[in-house]
Amino acid sequence: MVWRRSALRPGAFAAMAAFWLKAFRKPALDFTLRTHAGLLTRIVESPGRSLSQPDLDQLVADLRTVAGKTLPAGSLTYGIFSGERERLARAIVTLISDEATGRPIAFNALSVMSVELDGEPEQVTHLGLVMVDPDVQGQGLSWVLYGLTTLVLFARDGLRPKWISNVTQVPAVFGMVCDTFSDVFPSPHAGARQSFAHLQLARGIMREHRAVFGVGGEAGFDEARFVITDAYTGGSDALKKSFDVAPKHRDEQYNAFCARELDYGRGDDMLQLGRIDLAGARRYLQRDVPAGSMPALLAASAVLALQRLILPVIHWFDDARLFGALRPWRGSGR
Repeated sequence: MVWRRSALRPGAFAAMAAFWLKAFRKPALDFTLRTHAGLLTRIVESPGRSLSQPDLDQLVADLRTVAGKTLPAGSLTYGIFSGERERLARAIVTLISDEATGRPIAFNALSVMSVELDGEPEQVTHLGLVMVDPDVQGQGLSWVLYGLTTLVLFARDGLRPKWISNVTQVPAVFGMVCDTFSDVFPSPHAGARQSFAHLQLARGIMREHRAVFGVGGEAGFDEARFVITDAYTGGSDALKKSFDVAPKHRDEQYNAFCARELDYGRGDDMLQLGRIDLAGARRYLQRDVPAGSMPALLAASAVLALQRLILPVIHWFDDARLFGALRPWRGSGR
């Protein structure tokens, strides 16, 4: 290809940039991927802010449909099941549906919490509630429900490390968090330690965000072990499990750790804190994502990375527009 001089004019470059910016910039994520044969996965960020009332009502109804396959009607009243816009505005919902019928079969509901760290606000993504229709368990949905959305958010935010939190008494979930994310505490891994950052975030979460994971104000918190004692008193009572019933991890060290640290009769939970970073993203892609799903996932991640990494460069070269403090005169009329 021979490039003509006119093809490299700043105006033409800016016009091309404007096209891609318009194509990819949205106030909140809302897109659908085919992650499995016959199944569609939708990721919706801040549905309480971005969806119309009919669309929001339908989304909540889909979530309740999945929950209703495993729990009595009306047993969950906190968080996303409330249908309140304010709570759903802080949520990120991943919903898996049958492509042919549209029937919802599984979901993950994350929440974004603002917590103080070293005197500054820090965004922590809480992994939230995962539920799967018992009729479709064993179909390889775990990689979507437990890691996909955090990877997408990581790519969208410019590959910057992000704090995550998780509250669980299920050994299989506890072990998944230890294996997937970096710098996780608590964990049975050698070298796992509680840093001051972990402690600050845990204190802030327990002080300000108990309602996110359905833990009542009367529940205790053991700061040395990050164990929430008597946790099932704030609307999540139906999720309480005995150790025998709780799904186990294939690695026995996680099962033994939970059995030793948690009082299942009382109803304890583990509060885990860790980070999604490049190392964690690489482990997730190499170990958890099926080969057949990799192209679609990498394409979506590339688009989201483009949005945060490449577009700022395009904006920099478009000197006809405002660029914050670097080009303030554009907005002053001079």
